Amino acid sequence: QVQLVESGGGSVQAGASLRLSCTASGRTFSSYFMGWFRQAPGKEREFVGGISWSGGGTYYTESVKGRFTISRDNAKNTMYLQMNSLKPEDTAVYYCAATFTPGTDYTRYASWGQGTQVTVSS
Repeated sequence: QVQLVESGGGSVQAGASLRLSCTASGRTFSSYFMGWFRQAPGKEREFVGGISWSGGGTYYTESVKGRFTISRDNAKNTMYLQMNSLKPEDTAVYYCAATFTPGTDYTRYASWGQGTQVTVSS
């Protein structure tokens, strides 16, 4: 019921920063718990982090804590992923997703964006 579109990916060198955006249309954006996932070549899709409907609660996988920050602007129907101190291990296609039931398992998310590529070179 909600359409999601990611943007902001690119190719950068280690230590650089990127900010990804996820813009939603359709159903009420603020009704959803939003998550960021990533999938590297040959690997399963993994949970990066998530944010509650109010933006008051954020959650991150251990490998990105202190480097990545998730925020959302419900007035703009947009969620952001600020990525600092990028590492080659962060290279992946990044997806935003929405769910009514918070969790880290990608199967719980019914709405997905098309993904945006992030490539980090050493």
